[in-house]
Amino acid sequence: MKTVLSIAGSDSCGGAGIQADLKTMTMNGVYGMTAITALTAQNTTGVRAISEVTPEFLKQQLDAVFEDIFPDAVKIGMVSSSDLIRVIAERLKFYGAKNIVVDPVMVATSGSKLLQDEAIDTLTSVLLPIATVTTPNIPEAEILSGMEIKNVDQMQKAAEFIGTKYNCAVLLKGGHTVNDANDLLYRGGSDNKFVWFEGKRINNPNTHGTGCTLSSAIASNLAKGLSLEDAVRKAKEYISGALAAMLDLGKGSGPMQHNFDLTGRFV
Repeated sequence: MKTVLSIAGSDSCGGAGIQADLKTMTMNGVYGMTAITALTAQNTTGVRAISEVTPEFLKQQLDAVFEDIFPDAVKIGMVSSSDLIRVIAERLKFYGAKNIVVDPVMVATSGSKLLQDEAIDTLTSVLLPIATVTTPNIPEAEILSGMEIKNVDQMQKAAEFIGTKYNCAVLLKGGHTVNDANDLLYRGGSDNKFVWFEGKRINNPNTHGTGCTLSSAIASNLAKGLSLEDAVRKAKEYISGALAAMLDLGKGSGPMQHNFDLTGRFV
């Protein structure tokens, strides 16, 4: 069985973060492992508190995994501080990690801020250059590119700018009023630089953890030897199926009407 390491934060309600990553990896036929960057107290409505691990403890987690069960792919999610980002980049380069998927988690679906301002520069300078692919949404891509993205042409320009500047492939996720649910893959240096993955917007309010799930599915597919284009295509099919299932775990009372776990329909 192929193996995938998730380096991300924990989500106490189970719909995002490492909990979503592990469920996604299991359902995509790979063995999931974790290095936890932070504990969060959160649910689908917001993040209440974040408790980071120390850089030394994160290093020990990474060493423990790589020295025993070397991962075939790595997914990186929520990392909120520069010191932790530097540890991740140094350890991944030290071990020669491959198939690195960086989900540049800056803001939660609920709107809660998850990345410190000073950490953005560290993310772009030390982590993106070693990534196989990064998976920003529209607001994240605007930060990474410094460009406004309001239409398809601007999506292409921003994806090319990010990919060229940081020397990695870019999966720029649609939505956020730019298009229905079409994602754009940019691969610099290839004959077919731009590949569009068309999708239909699913009217489901339960979107907590969609980014985590998509990036974990991509990493799982890369670990199994799929090309980047095929890995993205299969991951998009997977998340579309999860959203279409319309699972709602809410109890019908209190503030959490849509405590949704994207992979819950399979568990």
